[in-house]
Amino acid sequence: MSAKTARITAVETYDIRFPTSRELDGSDAMNPDPDYSAAYLVLRTDAGDGLEGHGFAFTIGRGNDVQVAAIEALREHIVGRPVDQLCADPGTLNRDLIGDSQLRWLGPEKGVMHMAIGAVVNAVWDLAAKRARKPLWQLLAEGDPAWLVSQVDFRYIADALTPEEALDLLRRGRAGGEERTAALLERGYPAYTTSPGWLGYSDDKLTRLAREAVAEGFTQIKLKVGADLQDDIRRCRTARAAVGPDIRIAIDANQRWNVDEAVEWTRALAEFDPYWIEEPTSPDDILGHAAVRKGVAPIKVATGEHVQNRIIFKQLLQAGAIDVLQLDAARVGGVNENLAILLLAAKFGVPVCPHAGGVGLCELVQHLSMFDYVALSGTTENRVIEFVDHLHEHFVTPTVIQDGHYAAPTAPGFSAQMHHDSIATYSYPHGTFWAADTATTKAVTA
Repeated sequence: MSAKTARITAVETYDIRFPTSRELDGSDAMNPDPDYSAAYLVLRTDAGDGLEGHGFAFTIGRGNDVQVAAIEALREHIVGRPVDQLCADPGTLNRDLIGDSQLRWLGPEKGVMHMAIGAVVNAVWDLAAKRARKPLWQLLAEGDPAWLVSQVDFRYIADALTPEEALDLLRRGRAGGEERTAALLERGYPAYTTSPGWLGYSDDKLTRLAREAVAEGFTQIKLKVGADLQDDIRRCRTARAAVGPDIRIAIDANQRWNVDEAVEWTRALAEFDPYWIEEPTSPDDILGHAAVRKGVAPIKVATGEHVQNRIIFKQLLQAGAIDVLQLDAARVGGVNENLAILLLAAKFGVPVCPHAGGVGLCELVQHLSMFDYVALSGTTENRVIEFVDHLHEHFVTPTVIQDGHYAAPTAPGFSAQMHHDSIATYSYPHGTFWAADTATTKAVTA
């Protein structure tokens, strides 16, 4: 490469959809027929090193085209940026994307545009980690605390966490980091599985998958609830019989209930010793979560996969509304905002158990939890990452589960890159799968 400054030359976008609704994979009380999808992008450069940045926003089918359009609306902020500067300081791009006033009006800092920002920012971090020849968790864990603080936007959260407090948390979090890195590489990070618990599965399938989960080393499973109480009682009884008394069972209502209904329904399932109730009501209802937490104790309250930004997380923590914080790698504004959320959780002493599953969320979020363990919280006690055994085969460096633990990624990057063949097959509507599916449908209805 000559002395010419390498720059971002292209942002390629793809609407990728998988037909998971046909087997009821991912089904729950609020989302009965999800088609797991990714609004996917690739950042290309003229650096001559062959490295690309890959990122995505997760959706569940229709509307994925809207999410792709939102990513494309950010292109002018990205193309032409110097690669070295961008990878050294992704926070600059993060602030520019959030600060585009005309696009900000569509949020601000929430919804489709904010998820698009997250996808782009995550793609930059993927590129930065590849250029550093490190997995993202290691790049962050070895990062200078002052640099990490510079990546965080403290606007709207400084009343709960100041930059000085964040710096102190990160400096103290480095103590013992080498030992924890060695332990992580040897043992991995604890996981739990939702694979047995989809609402559309039969009791026989639930029982089989729950027993398999225990045999595979998982110490926690999760069941979807909230559509029918008597059905939930039967399914919880079935699951408890399958796994025995010592395996944790979490339950997840996916925002189905009003506050009073959440308390009543959760209490009705208390005999099965649920570890937490997840998303009992609207993810925006801070005081509602606080009321549910008071009403269902000692069952824990968990939420976060639909919490739209660091500001809502701040309020949930300030209000004492949650026992478990479930950040999502793609819902908020990418790695930078998730650093803020991890720091808030550390400040308030609330364990982080990320949301995963979907398309590629397991691949991404493992890096955030591993950074948190090595360089911030310093513990995995009462911390687990969700695992769902769907669609990993489409990724170049897929999640690896060993004895109920996420194996620490060692390949450079954010584990976000999909295989070319998967993109070509499942791009909607002209990928080979969807084209054939449309032709078959037309033939049947003709």
